[in-house]
Amino acid sequence: QVQLLESGGGLVQAGGSLRLSCAASGRTFSSYAMGWFRQAPGKDREFVARISANGGRTAYADSVKGRFTISRDNAKNTVYLHMNSLKPEDSAVYYCAGSDRIFASYSSSAYAYWGQGTQVIVSS
Repeated sequence: QVQLLESGGGLVQAGGSLRLSCAASGRTFSSYAMGWFRQAPGKDREFVARISANGGRTAYADSVKGRFTISRDNAKNTVYLHMNSLKPEDSAVYYCAGSDRIFASYSSSAYAYWGQGTQVIVSS
C-alpha cells in the first residue's frame, strides 16, 4: 500500500508562487510514476502534470504549461509541483497521485494511489 501526503497549499495573490510537496511512503517510490491533479468547486478533477518514475519525462496540461513545473526527489520520496504566475482560475484542491506504471497517462484512472489533497486559493 502507498500513502501520499500533500503539503504546501495556501492563499496567494495572483502572480505569486507556491510549491506543493507530496511525500510518499509504503513502497519503493522510484518504481512508480506520479501525477498532480486538481479539482475546483463544482468541477471535475483535472490533470495538471505528470512525471515518470525516474523523473526523465514530464507532461503538463495546456492550462499550466510554462507556469508549473513537476519534479521529484527519489532519495526523499517526494514529488513537487512548483507553481508560478498563479491565476485565480488555478484555485482548487490539488491532489498527488501514484501509478504502478513507469510513465502514466493524463487520465486519473491510471493512478491507483491518491493523497488527501491540499487547498490552493489564488486571490485576484
